[in-house]
Amino acid sequence: MSGLSAIPFSLLELSPMKEDATVSSTLANSVAYAQKADELGFNRFWMAEHHNMPGIVCAATSVLIGHIAGQTKTIRVGAGGVMLPNHPPLIVAEQYGTLESLYPGRIDLGLGRAPGSDHITSRALRRDERRAENFADEVTELQTLLGPYDGSHPVRAIPGENTNVPIWLLGSSLFSAQLAAQKGLPYVFAGHFAPRFVHDAIALYKREFKASSVLDKPYVMLALPLVAADTDDEAQYLSTTSKQRVLELIRGNELWLKPPVESMDGLWSEQERAHVENFLSLSVVGGHVSIKHKLEIIAKQLEVDEFIFTNDVFDSEKRHRALEILMEIKH
Repeated sequence: MSGLSAIPFSLLELSPMKEDATVSSTLANSVAYAQKADELGFNRFWMAEHHNMPGIVCAATSVLIGHIAGQTKTIRVGAGGVMLPNHPPLIVAEQYGTLESLYPGRIDLGLGRAPGSDHITSRALRRDERRAENFADEVTELQTLLGPYDGSHPVRAIPGENTNVPIWLLGSSLFSAQLAAQKGLPYVFAGHFAPRFVHDAIALYKREFKASSVLDKPYVMLALPLVAADTDDEAQYLSTTSKQRVLELIRGNELWLKPPVESMDGLWSEQERAHVENFLSLSVVGGHVSIKHKLEIIAKQLEVDEFIFTNDVFDSEKRHRALEILMEIKH
């Protein structure tokens, strides 16, 4: 039996949009993708919050989570994550408390400290740049609002109170790892875009973890970029879609989902190539054997409890096929 058989597989979705597509068709693709994941037995389907990024259409995260939860059956659906400094904790508690009430036992609330946007967009969101400094206090406030009412606080989340929506802390550095450890919360490391601190952050979280009413031992979920196909060569070809997107990201350009190309030569400079490859250094790319081998090594080295994958593939059928391949290597 594979060592991967006991590790849950989940998905992180950014609703990637092609330049000639509509928002409606893009979101319909995300729903179909979630339904495929639900049918195959994936554990979670999380939506990431991004703003002012042409090519990524998951800004209204809680609306999408409700829509997808309503069109799936058993898969957990959640935020990966809510960028908390953009939102008052009371509003988040009311939204996710409502979602939990509509879809009991199926909603997750991942929290991030970053803006999920640029500085100009942050101001458009009426975001106080200093609020990130209060992240720990706002997480505590949110826990209180979603927990049972104890008669001591004048502001109550109705609905939200006593829904106890599971809270996860997301991070790409050591800060959230330390906070998750102190609070005894599950932790997700953003290896899909910030692989640099993966070893240090997970080690810090496990070393400093304090048991809580939520968790009695550490729980780590690792986000990884995935490109799975029937052969290694096909996967390498399909992976040029995500490479092109990261290249546009570092250039400060729009992030449309582009078709794969035979070669990236001529599209990037040597310096840009190094930057993209560093960004994607935890990528799991290949056919069945390669994917299985890479995941087993990562699982053993980092002792992760769950994987959550991004899956930037241009063709929807091939994107769905990647999910089948993931589940085939578990058995």
